[in-house]
Amino acid sequence: MDHGIAVSDETEAPTQSPITYPLTRHRHGDDIVAISAGVAISRTMFLRDAASLAERLPNQSYLLNLCTDRYRFMVGFAAALIRGQISLLPPADAPAILIAVAQDYPDLCILTDTKLPAPLHAYPHFDYPAQLDHPSASAVPVIEDGQLALILFTSGSTGRPAPVLKNWGVLVRSALAAVARMNLAQLTGGTIIGTVPHQHSYGLESLILLGLQGGLAINAAALFYPGDIRAAIQAAPHPRVLVTTPVHLRALVEEPDGMPPVDLILSATAPLPAALAEAAENCFNSPLIEIYGCTEAGQVATRRTAQNEPWHCLAGINLDQSDGITWAEGPAVPGRVRLHDDITLTGVRHFLLGGRSADLVNIAGKRISLAHLNHILLGIEGVTDGVFIMPEPDDRRIIRLAALVVAPSLNLADVLQRLRERIDAAFMPRPLLFVDALPRNALGKLPRATLLRILRDAAQRDPP
Repeated sequence: MDHGIAVSDETEAPTQSPITYPLTRHRHGDDIVAISAGVAISRTMFLRDAASLAERLPNQSYLLNLCTDRYRFMVGFAAALIRGQISLLPPADAPAILIAVAQDYPDLCILTDTKLPAPLHAYPHFDYPAQLDHPSASAVPVIEDGQLALILFTSGSTGRPAPVLKNWGVLVRSALAAVARMNLAQLTGGTIIGTVPHQHSYGLESLILLGLQGGLAINAAALFYPGDIRAAIQAAPHPRVLVTTPVHLRALVEEPDGMPPVDLILSATAPLPAALAEAAENCFNSPLIEIYGCTEAGQVATRRTAQNEPWHCLAGINLDQSDGITWAEGPAVPGRVRLHDDITLTGVRHFLLGGRSADLVNIAGKRISLAHLNHILLGIEGVTDGVFIMPEPDDRRIIRLAALVVAPSLNLADVLQRLRERIDAAFMPRPLLFVDALPRNALGKLPRATLLRILRDAAQRDPP
């Protein structure tokens, strides 16, 4: 019997909605997202700023976010996500590095809140507005899991920065794994105070993303000096989270006036001696959690260094080894990523960390290969030979890179100026020594012991 209803022989499968994650997990409109110049910025204001900037940004595919103010950087990052732009985060702000990125991604716009270096004026750029119009809408945007959110860069041994692509879902899952591991739900509503650059992967994860996904307020100031750090901690209500590095911790624990208490310390970017971790916990009356990770994989594992030597992988991250190489993978990792470190697995998700790879160094929250630095040094006209050296660790001082150079036609000021144009200030050699020739062996290699002896002899002749 025909009832006048058309019936298909095939049933359509229901359309599955894409997985999405919110831009921020601050629950209420008046929750504080950031503190800028002493002014508390609510979730409502942040979302309105992000929406307004998203409407103003030029219609390019990529956003090179050079904002030095942490809140403005965060608004720029959020605005790019809202309009589907991909944020570019170079490994340093040296003009030559920025130009290399701009050449590789011509469809970009540079967002800045300071004077742009002259060589970058040739590229599309946009000054962060002194004032933003505020649209009425302030609902929390949701971003699809698979949306390409940003491209970080690492420096290889042959010149141009190497890209690392991160989807929004990977970034969020990594942040939520850190929130769970550190039990940050107990610190919701607290303030994050950071001494690390927010463009670096550690700063991005442990300042910007941890704040947005952990419901914390971010102090927008770029802090460096112990007095400024002390003042920022004192001005923040509890709970307080300090995100820093071993270099800063060493200076802070030696402050004669001490430091205000915090509720949690996070440290990364370089190995942290257990004695320094214990001193920091006593100084700040707080537990200290050390984070292990890299630009390619993001946050991988944590440990409470003052109490435990083994590392514990974040939830969902698994390690495996083959042919002496360690690989990380999981929902919070973009694919299967090689870890460039000496790792000994002690369990399914626990490991011991040996020395860093001989070719990779971490200084002031930034990571680079010695091979890449040597490539830059040897590329300077007039330099006939040269090498960067990472000295042996010394608990009595901050470790700095050193360099030996053969350049008969140049003087010290010439070489230093050319290096400043090409590398980040954190990697400038201190000292840079001129020599008649490098002690290469019959295979053309440079024995490390010989290089260190040259440095020691120079230091004895001319103490710092």
